[in-house]
Amino acid sequence: MIRIRHIPLFLAFAGLMAVSMYLPALHGVLNDRFREARAFFYSGTLGLFAIALVTIALSGRHRKARGGLTDLAALFAVFTVLPLYLAVPVYEGLLTTSFLNAYVEMVSSLTTTGATLFEADRLSGTMHLWRAQVGWFGGLIMWITAAAILAPLNLGGFEVTASAERGHGDQPLGLYDRADVNRRLQRSVRQLTPIYVGLTAVLWGCLVIAGERPLVGLIHAMSTLATSGISPVTGGPADGQAGLPGELLIFLFLFFALSRLTFSSDTLTVARVGPLNDPEFRLGLLLVAGVPLVLFLRHWIAAFDVDAVENFAAAGRALWGSIFTVMSFLTTTGFESADWADARDWSGLGTPGMILLGLSVMGGGVATTAGGVKLLRVYALYLNGLREMDRLVHPSSVGRDSGHGRRIRRKGAFVAWVFFMLFAITLAAVSAVLAALGIDFENAIVLAIAALTTAGPLVTAGAETPILLVEIGAAAKLVFSAAMVLGRLELLAIIALANPTLWRG
Repeated sequence: MIRIRHIPLFLAFAGLMAVSMYLPALHGVLNDRFREARAFFYSGTLGLFAIALVTIALSGRHRKARGGLTDLAALFAVFTVLPLYLAVPVYEGLLTTSFLNAYVEMVSSLTTTGATLFEADRLSGTMHLWRAQVGWFGGLIMWITAAAILAPLNLGGFEVTASAERGHGDQPLGLYDRADVNRRLQRSVRQLTPIYVGLTAVLWGCLVIAGERPLVGLIHAMSTLATSGISPVTGGPADGQAGLPGELLIFLFLFFALSRLTFSSDTLTVARVGPLNDPEFRLGLLLVAGVPLVLFLRHWIAAFDVDAVENFAAAGRALWGSIFTVMSFLTTTGFESADWADARDWSGLGTPGMILLGLSVMGGGVATTAGGVKLLRVYALYLNGLREMDRLVHPSSVGRDSGHGRRIRRKGAFVAWVFFMLFAITLAAVSAVLAALGIDFENAIVLAIAALTTAGPLVTAGAETPILLVEIGAAAKLVFSAAMVLGRLELLAIIALANPTLWRG
């Protein structure tokens, strides 16, 4: 008898996605979109049949215990190879696009980037549901594999902390470092999946109560928890029917992308449990409060100079639009508030897209669905900067070992700086390649940042004019897809896969 825990990781995720195809198939049948329903039903059925055959063929082979790097390679295959399968029902259901476009769309969804090649009106509700569903599963994959695979290998931001280094901190990684890969994966699935599903269901129900259409509310709930920014309407929640209450609900659930401690304590990066003790969460709160305040004061002074009559209603809309949008792009979700236009225009001054690009580069929390450099690395560099300035004033001083500092290893800032430099070099390389392929240099930079930070909506919000991905060349689309995978797994993980000494070890 074949046990589920013995199924290779790639086949397990592929089987899960094959089963999930029956949901859009059912939606297509209920809405009289039979061609799309058949595409999803046949793709899911044939996929399950092929996966079953491969699993049976592998069941008789004796395999040694899986290592972390083996599953890391499987995770890499999930984001590069699995979209080939996920693109089949999209290609067969639309019949008006190339398979390359369908593949890029699925890579974007699975990596929770959310950059789309299709106008919202071009796709049916069934296709939008599938895009959001793939992005939602991509977010769940990152929740699970962060603790089970990346943390034991000191990747994904954990290389900065002392929680995975013996001899430092109050305790090691936790329950996960004492178990093999199979047990870690099983425990992660068992503990995190109900939380992920439950939060999505709660947000969906609240959005529907607030007045949103059920399908749109479900897609926005999935996109919020996965920070994919996928929406079936052109303007996202700003053009939804839930209005301001819907934005408030989405804003509250975006906090789960600032720190993993908001939903789990399986990978501790602080001395005490709780999000308020997490430097990532506190730094995120500072940015969410500080950046809108600076924008608000800048706009308020300009508006006061232009018009002496103080418009408090416009000021309030501008402040909320800034807070929501800053939170959204900091977590690399990419939703814009309905009042974001007021935040830019009420004073007569435009807010440059560079702010959104910078927030996306900074990113959210380690081991969450957010992308970017991650707040923990920024915090490590901040601590190191404070220490260096203190040494300039007092060269013979001895650094304090504060509660947060104990969780940052002595070389944590150095490792964070190395990653930041790798990120910058990769950003420059991707931008140069895209520019060489005929894309305007400014647009190439926006595309590179959007891909490497998994903040796809930047292609419309961060550029001076929206970038149409469907119009770029085939080579540029492949480069963009590769950059999205790099942004999701991070370059350090790719380097680990390419290092033969780690495999021999």
